[in-house]
Amino acid sequence: MFTLEPNLTPRQREILQLLESRRAAGQPPPSYREIGAALGVASVNAVSKHIEALRQRGFLATEAGKNRSITLRSAVRGRPVRMAHIPLVGSIPAGLPADREQETEGCVSVDIETLGIRPTSRTFALRIAGDSMIGKHIVSGDVVIIEHGKEPRPGDVVAALIDGQSTLKTFLNQRGRPFLRAENPKYPDLIPAAELVIQGVMVALIRKRAG
Repeated sequence: MFTLEPNLTPRQREILQLLESRRAAGQPPPSYREIGAALGVASVNAVSKHIEALRQRGFLATEAGKNRSITLRSAVRGRPVRMAHIPLVGSIPAGLPADREQETEGCVSVDIETLGIRPTSRTFALRIAGDSMIGKHIVSGDVVIIEHGKEPRPGDVVAALIDGQSTLKTFLNQRGRPFLRAENPKYPDLIPAAELVIQGVMVALIRKRAG
């Protein structure tokens, strides 16, 4: 599990992308004024507040008194940073299945090397609501990264539509018949009456830092 604050603002994501592109091009870190000019932000103070928020969340390192000391955090540890911005498309019940309309809420920004995934155009994120998967240490408020189109294997955690309702559960197969199992004894197995559609397989879990 990788612990990360998923709720970056669009401006903070733009700053990370700018820093990443400059690092990849072998360019020195920009000044706050240069960041503002590149992103169309007139106030150096506003840029400073975004940088400080990213520093507190662990994305950046800075040195007091130095104008060009902004460094992507994992680059400080001696390896390149590869950020991915995965669309967060709403929440999914980890409880009883429910009708749920998915709407894009923004993006989850992750260092893919730390998280150990290789996102594609079919990768998306969902926020968890409910306690049916606590046996796999998935709790309400977590964000799961889902890969659409990945073939599920027995024991995989999947986002699924079962008889038209969405849920996050463990995928199992008994005598050739697929079904879903909760990881909490309070909840029953889910056997499709008509249809089971696997929307994707969980490939990573993100937990928002407390506080």
